[in-house]
Amino acid sequence: MARILALDFGKVRTGIAVTDELQLIASGLTTVETKGLLTFLAEYTQKESVERFVVGLPKQMDNTASESEELIQGFLNKLKTKFPSIPVERQDERFTSKMAVQSMLDSGMKKKKRRDKALVDEISATLILQAYLNRF
Repeated sequence: MARILALDFGKVRTGIAVTDELQLIASGLTTVETKGLLTFLAEYTQKESVERFVVGLPKQMDNTASESEELIQGFLNKLKTKFPSIPVERQDERFTSKMAVQSMLDSGMKKKKRRDKALVDEISATLILQAYLNRF
C-alpha cells in the first residue's frame, strides 16, 4: 500500500506527516521551508509511493475560510499540476496548533523545545493526518 502524506501549509514553513504503509498510523516526517516544498515532495515521491495528499483546511470559528486559504489555493494549483496522478483532499485543521502545543506540554517537553515552531508545524501535520484517518 502507498502512504498518505499530510501538509500543514504555512507561508514560511510547512509541517509534513506521513502514514505507515498500511495507512494506520500518522507520524511526523519533517518541516520544510515552504518555498522548497514542491522540490521536497518531488524527491519524496521518487523514493516512496504516495497515494494521496491531505492538506489542512484552515477555518474560522464561524466556518468561514481563514486568511491563509488564499495562499493555500495557489499552492494547491501548483501541487495538482506537478502531481496530477495523486489526489488531494482537505482536512479541517482548526485547533491543531493549540493541540500540538498541548501535546508537547503533556509529554513533558522542555520549554526551549516547545518554542520550536517547526516542531509545532510537524505535530500539527500529524494531527491533521490522524484526524483524516479517523474519518474512515
